[in-house]
Amino acid sequence: MSTTPATDQTAVPHWTVGDVSVHRIDEVALPAATGAWLLPGATRDLVAGQPWLRPHFADDEGTLRIDSHSFAFTVGGSRILVDTGIGNGKERANPAWHDLHTDFLQRLTAAGFPPDSVDLVVLTHLHADHVGWNTRQEHGEWVPTFPNARYLTSRTEREFWAGYDMEEARRQMFRDSVHPVEEAGLLDLVDVPAEGVEAVPGLRLVPTPGHTPGHIAVELTSRGRTALITGDCVHHPVQLAHPAVGACVDIDPERSEASRRELLGSLAGTDTLVLGTHFAPPTAGRVVPHADGYRLLPVPAASAPLR
Repeated sequence: MSTTPATDQTAVPHWTVGDVSVHRIDEVALPAATGAWLLPGATRDLVAGQPWLRPHFADDEGTLRIDSHSFAFTVGGSRILVDTGIGNGKERANPAWHDLHTDFLQRLTAAGFPPDSVDLVVLTHLHADHVGWNTRQEHGEWVPTFPNARYLTSRTEREFWAGYDMEEARRQMFRDSVHPVEEAGLLDLVDVPAEGVEAVPGLRLVPTPGHTPGHIAVELTSRGRTALITGDCVHHPVQLAHPAVGACVDIDPERSEASRRELLGSLAGTDTLVLGTHFAPPTAGRVVPHADGYRLLPVPAASAPLR
């Protein structure tokens, strides 16, 4: 398997939410086989039954399009990055993630967020494709990529993995992408109650457990407008139409489905802009009722010139 690096050097995609510009920082488009592996319930016939998924989120053969990217924005006076993708030069069991060499940091800098300027890194959960750029290699050592930032995740999430009997590939991920942040004293653990919790003014962490026990979605609000970053509570828009379709790596599939249904029900028919952490471009949209479920009404990004 191979990945397709993000190569468009002409613009930084972004959406406006009140006074906030939310930038999508592209890393890679994942291989075509990813969708069938990750969401085995999303069969070609099931995907074909949702023509609105084409051409952006699936091709004519029913193959799902899935991306890896992060979101960067400033809210409440804090410069924030949500999830950090796969990372470069990481030893990974998944061939699509192994030893990448992408221009992610250049894109982040081009969007106006050089690594030293980031104040807060929010990790929706501790999976390899969400924590990779937590660190980068310097002189043979893995060091925090964002040395002036606090890294934040839910206490439930970190404590779950602390007690989990990890396979070697996951141990490797923690060694190179989580432990160095902890050892630098940069990781903050937050208790996230059922109603959510404000991390900084205008930014709320929303519990969406199931994919992992401490998984969170991220809600930002500005001047009466709201956006929500899904993390892996929703991997792909096909799950709006079929919320029962879960990921093969969900820790608790039943709870994951329940969280997804609750979240989608709360979003349907509202003006909240939904930003999918793995949604292919146009990436964002609004959830609207459709047949027996929902669909995504896309909201294309604007394009800001590279800085």
